[in-house]
Amino acid sequence: MKALIIGTGAREHAVAWKLKRDNPTLDITCAPGNAGISEFGDCIPVKANDIKSLLGYVVRAEIDFTFVGPEAPIASGIVDAFREAGHPIFGPTRAAAEIETSKRFAKSLMLKAGIPTAMASHHTSPDEALRAVERMGTPTVIKASGLAAGKGVVIARSMEEAERAVYMMLQDRAFGDAGEEILVEEFMEGEELSLFILTDGTNAVPMLAAQDHKRLLDGDLGPNTGGMGAYAPVSIASIDVIDQAMDTIVEPTLRALREANQTFTGLLYAGLMLTSAGPKVVEFNCRFGDPETEAILPLMESSLLDLVLAVSRRESISGASIEWSNKCSVTTVLAAHGYPETVRKGDHIHLPAAPRGIHVFHAATARERETDALITNGGRVLAITGTGNTIDEAASCSREYAERVAFEGKQFRRDIAWRQLERNAGAS
Repeated sequence: MKALIIGTGAREHAVAWKLKRDNPTLDITCAPGNAGISEFGDCIPVKANDIKSLLGYVVRAEIDFTFVGPEAPIASGIVDAFREAGHPIFGPTRAAAEIETSKRFAKSLMLKAGIPTAMASHHTSPDEALRAVERMGTPTVIKASGLAAGKGVVIARSMEEAERAVYMMLQDRAFGDAGEEILVEEFMEGEELSLFILTDGTNAVPMLAAQDHKRLLDGDLGPNTGGMGAYAPVSIASIDVIDQAMDTIVEPTLRALREANQTFTGLLYAGLMLTSAGPKVVEFNCRFGDPETEAILPLMESSLLDLVLAVSRRESISGASIEWSNKCSVTTVLAAHGYPETVRKGDHIHLPAAPRGIHVFHAATARERETDALITNGGRVLAITGTGNTIDEAASCSREYAERVAFEGKQFRRDIAWRQLERNAGAS
């Protein structure tokens, strides 16, 4: 069986690793891939958003199914094009992906369907947006409506911070077209939770909940990033909490999308806030999250391949369930010099042999043409997942190996999973 994985990050590396683990005979190609994926699969120099070339490749290479990782090709309609050509692909259509690509659409859909979420208003004028902040009060949340690589959100704790965020998005166009419209949103108190749901459009199977860390520095300080680490499982994500989220959020959302003729298939990512009134939606994404994927998949004991294949072929996953390890995982992201702003590429990476319990997922790596040496090739360079019998053991394992990886300008957090560690300490 032949699979094409579209993307270039640690998420795609983790998915490729898991699919290969599910079926060691699986022939994997990745476009464009990275140095880590190339160790057990072919990488072809085709960009993730070059839909015509990718479709031509799957026909020539007789690929059995395609897995699309990043949001950009999904938003460009890659699933629509592949389905029209009769090629199985895992992911939502362009219309269904609006649940991520347009925060205005997502918010309107949720409010109309009675799905618990924060109140918000939409603005293209800085003056109107700031008047909305004044009415709502601070803290408040300012969001770019479009795709901003996970960075288009500012929690403004004062009017001055809100003003800076509004002008940064609407006037300075810090996020380009993604910020031509913004949301001024109610601030919700609680802890965030990442819940992945595999779905055929009607049936939904939740995966293990995780919690990620967006800020660059320890203590949740510094600028927002695409994610500096994650861990699973999360003790506050009880069976009751997940059941409530499925009943009040996931099922109504999938139903509302079907009724809007925008049936969602693939992986629905629900970013939740666990408030005193129950789980509420922070955001939806239309694909596997990063770095949560790298934390979750090493704990998945049943087959991801079987579920991905069924959804790709537009078959039912009714009755499906997932078996999980009783271990814990912590993923530490190693970022390049200058991330998340001006990123430097080309630094040589020293990667020690990984001990038992460590998974090294490559994000932005490449091979130097002249020497074949491993080098940095973007912002988030590696995701180091440690597994153990406890969160403390997994965190120590991940952190200790992250310390041993060497490249100039390396940045990483040493406190991934700190909330869970504090909960565990308080319970002992």
